[in-house]
Amino acid sequence: MTVGRVLVTGASGFLGAHIMARLGAVGTPALGLGRDAKRCAALEAAGHRVVRLDLSQPFDAAAARALDGVDAIIHCAALSAPFGRLADFQTANVTATRNLSDFARGQGVRRFVHISSPTVCFAYRDQLGVSENAALPPPVNHYARTKRQAEEIVLAAPEISPVVLRPRGLYGPGDRTLLPRLLQVARQRPLPLFRDGKARIDLTYVEDVVDAVLAALSAGSAAEGQIFNVSGGEVVPVRRIAEAACARAGVQPRWRRMPLWPAMLAAGIAETVANILPGRPEPPVTRYGLGLFAYAQSLDLSKAGRILGWAPKVSFEEGLDRTFGKATESREAA
Repeated sequence: MTVGRVLVTGASGFLGAHIMARLGAVGTPALGLGRDAKRCAALEAAGHRVVRLDLSQPFDAAAARALDGVDAIIHCAALSAPFGRLADFQTANVTATRNLSDFARGQGVRRFVHISSPTVCFAYRDQLGVSENAALPPPVNHYARTKRQAEEIVLAAPEISPVVLRPRGLYGPGDRTLLPRLLQVARQRPLPLFRDGKARIDLTYVEDVVDAVLAALSAGSAAEGQIFNVSGGEVVPVRRIAEAACARAGVQPRWRRMPLWPAMLAAGIAETVANILPGRPEPPVTRYGLGLFAYAQSLDLSKAGRILGWAPKVSFEEGLDRTFGKATESREAA
């Protein structure tokens, strides 16, 4: 399948900015949609066209004119957080996706690539090799709940040839969430070591995700209406992830062996208190965050390889080198 002009929502975010850069590099006409003024300005300075629209509002005539000629959509925009008000997640992840899907149908968009999350599959237990057709557990938080709803909205519109991707744990240059959060905690206090360090997970270098997005964008009819797992394909112990990232950042990690369920109980109480405080501030620790340090989680990537012809290329260590700007140094040392 060939596409013309591509709209990238969340273009001022981590993944969206990398997608915009790649589309520009391969000569695909792209239009970015973002809300962060500073980062949108940086995209424009790099030669990209950017529009600012509120996806939580139905598209009016002016919005339709601004997006005229869009042939495909890559929907990255979302509220991604382990804690917050349900209304905020509903607005950003459900209402916005519904408005964009309605616009896509009216515009005659030929391919809609929706960026979801494996958080919809997360459960407080070990889960290795989770496939796309596995039964979904009860949502662990508002993010998981609303991302599942967003998937359902997109897949209910077959006329826009939807493809859903669930990329796990994105990191890379420009990451403002995964590794920065981890390093911030490591600087402030000991990291929890649950279940004798059995936790492991498959993270994903951002450029591997971009490869998957472009594969979904150009995939044939066999990909339509399908969900695909995306990850680095390397199941890495969480302790190794933390220590490798800390070593490159010059941080000395400390570990504290802890029983899991008392910590979960304390985190649940902290969430309950935060929910009644003004502004509902995110507590220092959430149950979901503890779960990531406690359980083994990985995704089955065979479907993406079979239908999209995609497979990850960047190993965890190489991805960290690129993230911290040490790829050249590592090659020279080798």
